[in-house]
Amino acid sequence: MKSKIARIFFPALLLCLLALPLAAQDMSQYMHEFEKHITVKTLPNGLTLLVMERPEAPVFSFFTHVDAGSVQDPKGQSGLAHMFEHMAFKGTPTIGTTNYAKEKVALDKVEAAYQAYDAERLKTIGRDDKKVAALEKAWRDAIADADQYVIENQFGRIIEENGGENLNAFTSNDETGYFYALPANRTELWAYLESERFRDPVFREFYKERDVVHEERRLRVDSAPIGRLIEQFVAAAFLAHPYHNEGIGTSWELDNFSETDAKNFYAKYYVPANMVTAVVGDVNRATFIPMAEKYLGRLKKEPRPVDDTVPEPKQIGEREVVIKEASQPIYLEGYHRPDSRDQDAAVYDVIADIMSKGRVSRLYRSLVRDQKLAIAAQGGNYFPGDKYPNLFFFFAVPNRGKTPEELRAAIHKEIERLKTEDVSDEELQSVKTRAKADLIRSLADNTDLAQALGTAQARFGDWREVFRQIDRMDKVTKADVRRVANQTFTGSNRTVAIIETAAPAQGGK
Repeated sequence: MKSKIARIFFPALLLCLLALPLAAQDMSQYMHEFEKHITVKTLPNGLTLLVMERPEAPVFSFFTHVDAGSVQDPKGQSGLAHMFEHMAFKGTPTIGTTNYAKEKVALDKVEAAYQAYDAERLKTIGRDDKKVAALEKAWRDAIADADQYVIENQFGRIIEENGGENLNAFTSNDETGYFYALPANRTELWAYLESERFRDPVFREFYKERDVVHEERRLRVDSAPIGRLIEQFVAAAFLAHPYHNEGIGTSWELDNFSETDAKNFYAKYYVPANMVTAVVGDVNRATFIPMAEKYLGRLKKEPRPVDDTVPEPKQIGEREVVIKEASQPIYLEGYHRPDSRDQDAAVYDVIADIMSKGRVSRLYRSLVRDQKLAIAAQGGNYFPGDKYPNLFFFFAVPNRGKTPEELRAAIHKEIERLKTEDVSDEELQSVKTRAKADLIRSLADNTDLAQALGTAQARFGDWREVFRQIDRMDKVTKADVRRVANQTFTGSNRTVAIIETAAPAQGGK
């Protein structure tokens, strides 16, 4: 049993540190305290396990980081990373089925029928439409046969019935993440479930789930002007790097990749050497790590996939996309910048805070409060990801009677201030103080902390980067801000996307 002193350690530590003057704090204080409670172990199969003892409540959270996101989608198959995220909740040969032996035969028939249907419908010469219809019917009949064995959402119900909370996952351009929380006495159940779903996933209801993703695209992109604008903006900004892909997939791609394609993606990227699992909460490292290794160690050892991502060439001229929509006008621009491991990453973080952090930011005060040009104005880093060189963006929505061109001029005026005038001492210090306070507050939640530690371990090879990044921000100078602003915010490095309001299409003849 954990002692009472141990159970109050972290809340007390955070309260004490929050009481100190934030401007004077060194993040190494936090880092050294965390080092006492964190163990990192690479299992023989290559999976990295990070465990942090935090016994303040009898629960624990985890975050599994898979170093594969939409950037890794094969050419012509955008959306596969997202599809496997959905498949990871469908169960295993023992979870989610009434009779796996029969279901497996039925699922094999589904895929064979789909491949036959797909081959015929994609023919450019000699396609027989009657044959296509017959093959489609056979495929859909096979799906109906396989569905009779499915126990819907059994994986999730097992977690909920055992006190689990916040079961979820996400797919970004850079990675896929899985997480939830369980009571402390359910650690072995967690290890079993997580190892099973990645060791032997069953791709049941694949084509039904593909339709679900199709609907997500319709809601997020096809039916949303801002979604269409962002899709065009990213495609214009990235000519070679796969950041130009729509992470959810285009409509054509979602209609054309198969279960076989998804299995190939899983086999390549869901290998232990490409995964980091961080666990934070009421766990005892001495007993938890051997237990976790017993289960997670069953994942088959495979080589880590090579990152063969095509780099983006230097942009040599301004690019612009204008979309006419019967909607609110919007202005968006972006500038290429290095990835999050660059030596100037902290400088970009400082600039993002100065320009965009809340009601004290320059963009809000100038465009929204003072000039009343915009109803919203902000900027930010790491779009559409941070693992590779990405974009620093500025975004604004004009006020009634104002135009995107007025926003463009106002934003560029604020950018020129960054390039030609030093930020004030007070402004720079406020940024650094906020960054420390935000980090300290984020440490209080087990799930957020597991994600931060796991992502840092995966991206940088060391969880301590969570704290070192703040220390690097603390060293940023006014000269650094001007230098980076001048080298980044140039016309030749700029991509612009605008929605101009168009009259609604007229109905009738």
